[in-house]
Amino acid sequence: MRPTSLSMLVVAGLAAAAVGWLLLSAFYTQMPRLPWLPIIVLATLAIAEAVLAQNTSARIQRKPGAPRVDPLAVARFVVLAKASSLAGALFGGFSAGLLAWLALEPTRAARDDVPAAVGGVAAALALVGAALWLERSCRVPEQPDQKGGGESGRQAGRS
Repeated sequence: MRPTSLSMLVVAGLAAAAVGWLLLSAFYTQMPRLPWLPIIVLATLAIAEAVLAQNTSARIQRKPGAPRVDPLAVARFVVLAKASSLAGALFGGFSAGLLAWLALEPTRAARDDVPAAVGGVAAALALVGAALWLERSCRVPEQPDQKGGGESGRQAGRS
């Protein structure tokens, strides 16, 4: 599995921003106010993944007091991180498209929806950051070179 590509996240966010802008410009008069529940869910998920990233990093680096890490759990964390970073990029882009449209709209209803759009962008960016941190925390640290000219222990034992 390869690390998440930042360019893929940017492209997904820009595409979602365009969709958000188009949907809002076409259907804003028929829509209810922007909800806060998805923002709260994304922020909670971002906090949970940040805590998980810190814990996983300590366990993989075998810091004192940290229990051993389960390899299957780490694989699941990587999948969670990759999915969360993409979902955060999509939601953040969509919210940014809404925010851009709302900022240009002169109505009071649009001004009332701006805080929810800003919260959506902030929560989505926090989720992307936490997900990328979690993904990075799941990497196996490089082993320091051992004596014997940089050969691994297995190769050195055969000579």
